[in-house]
Parts: sequence; C-alpha cells; structure tokens
Amino acid sequence: MTITTLPLGDGDLHVRQDGPRDAPALLLIHGTASSSVSWNGLVPLLTESHRVIRVDLPGHGRSAEPAGGDYRVPHQARRVGEALDRLGVGHAVAVGHSSGGLTATALAEQRPDLVTALALVNTGPGMDAFIAQETAAIDPSRWPPSDEQLRMLASTGFGRADYEIPQEFMDVLRHLSLGTFAATTRAAQDYLEQRRLPDRLKVLGKPLLVIFGEDDRRWRSSSAAGYLAVPGATVEMLPGVGHTPIVEDPPRTAALLLAFTALHS
Repeated sequence: MTITTLPLGDGDLHVRQDGPRDAPALLLIHGTASSSVSWNGLVPLLTESHRVIRVDLPGHGRSAEPAGGDYRVPHQARRVGEALDRLGVGHAVAVGHSSGGLTATALAEQRPDLVTALALVNTGPGMDAFIAQETAAIDPSRWPPSDEQLRMLASTGFGRADYEIPQEFMDVLRHLSLGTFAATTRAAQDYLEQRRLPDRLKVLGKPLLVIFGEDDRRWRSSSAAGYLAVPGATVEMLPGVGHTPIVEDPPRTAALLLAFTALHS
C-alpha cells in the first residue's frame, strides 16, 4: 500500500493506493461518516488486476476539513478529480458506496473523460427511498457521542441489528466532527433532491452496475429497480446482506465488481 497526502487548494486529501500502477484504475469512494478503511476487506480481492485508489473525502478519515466549509457533492467530486490528476490517472472506473455513489456520479458529470464506468453500492436513487431512522437524539454539545450512541448510529449500516461493528468504523465515527457529519448529510440530501440519480445517469451514457444488499435498513432495496431506467444498467441484489456489502460480504461484492470492470476498464 502507498499512502499519500495531497495538498489541494482548500485542504489536504488522504489517498491510499494498492495494486500494480500500470493496471486499470479502480476508484473507491466511501460514504458519509466513513472513510477509506471501509474498503479494507474488499481491496485485497481487487488488486491482482487493478490499481485500486481510495480517498478519504473532506473531513473524513485523515483528510482535512475543507477550509471554506464547502461539503457540497460537486465540490467533493472536483477534489477527487484533482487528486486523480495529481496521481496521473487518465481513466478510472468509479465505485461509490452509499452517499459515495453521489460523489462518483458528480465526478462522471464533471469529468466524462476521466470516468469510464460507474458502480454504485447501496446508493439510494432518491430521497423517497430513504428509511427514516428512529434513533435517540444526540446532544450536539456532547459530541462525540458515547460508544453506545455510536453503535446505534452505525448499526443500521448492516443487515442484522446484532452485527458486530468493526472497530475501525467506530474509530472513524468517534473522530468525525459534528460539523462535517451534519454538512455532508445535508449535502447528500440536497444533491438527491435537486435531481434523482437515475435521471442524472441516463444522460451520462456510462456503463452502470448497481449492487444492493436486500436487507438494507437505510434505503429501500426495492428502489434499486429505479436504476433500470438507465439504458444498459445492471442491477444485482445480494440476499442476506444489508447496507454495507463491501464489509458484510466482500467476496460476492468483489466478484460482481470484477466481472463488470473486466468489460469496462
């Protein structure tokens, strides 16, 4: 693994690279309140045939909060595109988990020359698919939350309520600022409310793979069918898996990604 900190205009961006540098590039983008470590179980299954690039989005993991406080999805995408330019990546298949799929989509909108294909993993197509969470209110003045509250926040990210949440997820949440958490959540909602993802993707003309855990407790899994409005899109449902197939079932997720990238890298 190569770890790089790229100084960009409004803050440093943390990047991890694995696999041969001359292999086709595969960009992995995490969701809100997560980081590049969420892909740890998946990366070893991808590196034989790909240069795997992971970023920590602004304010997440080891990346700095943006100096201007701009967490809008298009701004996040511009920063990721700039990072790939700095790394000398000319083309990449972009993979986004959860709200990371919004950033991947925005990157393809801005840089159709850079993004050759898109894969979205449990990314809700619109806010009508969102499942409202019944969690205890967290006092902003007492951030970060307690371990019990952190587990409550993270638990819906997995199919079973008793799923043992990986420690790295807890650590990322614990070190996330309240400002970043609130701003990125709001930014994702704004992006989806401006235009549903299938409508954005239809005009891009990019190959699209959608992977969805059937037991997702954050987004209605049935909503994945909405992506079939995108010409040529493939939708794959994973039984027995929740919102985070990249952690809950890396082998099945990797197999789907590798079959897709073999055609479109």
